[in-house]
Parts: sequence; structure tokens; C-alpha cells
Amino acid sequence: MAQQHPQPPPGLARCYRHQERETGVRCTRCDRPICPDCMVSASVGYQCPQCVHGSAAASRAARPRTLAGGTVAGDPALITKILLAINVAVFIAVLAGGDQWVVDLGMLGYATDGATLDGLQLVPNWIGVADGEVYRLLTAAFLHQEIWHIGFNMLGLWFLGPSLESALGRSRFIALYLLSAFAGSTLSYVLADQTQLSLGASGAIFGLFGATAVLARRLRYDMRPILVLLAINLVITFTWSGIAWQAHIGGLVAGAVVAFGMVHAPRERRTAVQIAVCAAVALVIVTACLIRTAQLVG
Repeated sequence: MAQQHPQPPPGLARCYRHQERETGVRCTRCDRPICPDCMVSASVGYQCPQCVHGSAAASRAARPRTLAGGTVAGDPALITKILLAINVAVFIAVLAGGDQWVVDLGMLGYATDGATLDGLQLVPNWIGVADGEVYRLLTAAFLHQEIWHIGFNMLGLWFLGPSLESALGRSRFIALYLLSAFAGSTLSYVLADQTQLSLGASGAIFGLFGATAVLARRLRYDMRPILVLLAINLVITFTWSGIAWQAHIGGLVAGAVVAFGMVHAPRERRTAVQIAVCAAVALVIVTACLIRTAQLVG
């Protein structure tokens, strides 16, 4: 006699992922039977894991993106506000701590601190980027001594930052700002006198100028306002004494290059192209620093 197996009660299905389990619950989206291990709570009933993952993927794909592919944020000026706050906080610290902050953190190529005793110079204590203090390339971009200096730079940051942050997205805007700051300090390191001490966010701000011009061109906006403003700042750069024009030009060029790569990258491989452009700019900065260091200490 053939052996008979008991059949499940009529209407009781088996989980589509675990065929050995019987269940009376079905996914509210696809109506497939699901066991307790496969039930994912939803606003109404339960959903199966496949529908949940598909819904999440669709949600990510439908998420609005910026022109450069970044995520649209609720506050499009958050990073701008944070950068502004950092600059102001460091400015207050410099006022409270004195010039030593500037000497220790300002942009300096390679110089001696001039240690003397009874008018005789001792064994020189070398300081500067060439002596290994590479952090100066960045810290100098957050240092200000004069109220007019930080005032003009922060006005430029507040004027240019939010629109760029909104168009690029937060992470891309941070990359633009920092690479512009590094590039400004690097060109100062390469071209300025090795004993020249400089500071300020001007390199980063000029990077924002260059990026704004690229963005305006990409969106086919009237470029005359930004070009006039940029021209005025360039005239000031080369006519006023005591301005590190190298930082301005370095930041301007780097900002324009980074922004061009970000807003013109093809959609199908946008992120890869943007990373490559930023990496290329960073590589130029590092190479220039290494060559200059070899010249100074060699």
C-alpha cells in the first residue's frame, strides 16, 4: 500500500522563502505568503523582505539630487555656517592668545625663529612647511588677525557659499573649499619668499569665486555680476600691499578646475569622474609641495 502524507489544511499556504513553513499571513504589497521570520512590519500589515528592499532602492533612486549629484539637504547652507563659525572662533582665539598663534599656525615656507642670546644667534630653530609642519597649509586658511580681513573673507563666504553648497551638495562643497585652501597655500609655498608669513581664508574664498563662475556658465546665467566682482577682487589683490596674491590665484584656479569637473561630469559615471578630478588636483598640490621642499632643504 502506498504511504500517504498529511496535507495542509485547505487555504493554508507555505512561505515563499521557507517552503517547509505554513502561514496564513501574506505580504500587503505582493500578496505572497510569508512566515514570522519574513514578516517586516509596515504601516498597514506586513511586507516581505523583497518588497521592503525594492521599496528602499526605489526611494533612494527617486531621492532628489543636486546639479552635481549630491543629496539635496534640508539646510543648503549648513556647511557654510560651520566654516564661518570655525573662522570666527579661531579669530577670537587669536585675539585672546596673541601673535603666537599666527607664528605657530600661519603659512610659512622655511625660516628660523631667530633664537638669540645676548645678541648672538644660537643654533637656528627652523620652522615652516619644509621643516615638516605641513599642517600650516590648512591651518593658515582659518587664521585672521585684523577685523577687516576676516570681515571681507566671511562676507565672501556668506555671499558665495550657500548657492554653491546647494548646487554641489555638502560633501562636494567641502572638497571644493578645502582643495582651494590647500592650493592657495601651496602656490604661496612655491612662489613666495620662504620667510614670508601669510594667513587668511582668501585662497578658499577665491576658489569659491572660480567655482561660482563655472557654475554660472554651466547654468547659462548672466556672468557679468560674478565677473565684475572677481575683477574687482583681482585688482585689489595686485594693487594693495601686504596681500599674498599667490594664495588668491592658487585658490581661484583650483576652485575653477574642481567645480568644472563636478558640474560637467557625465551622469552615468559622475561620482567616479568627480573623485578623479579632486584626486588629480590633490596630486598636483602634493607634487608641488614635495618639489618645493626639496629645493629649500636640499
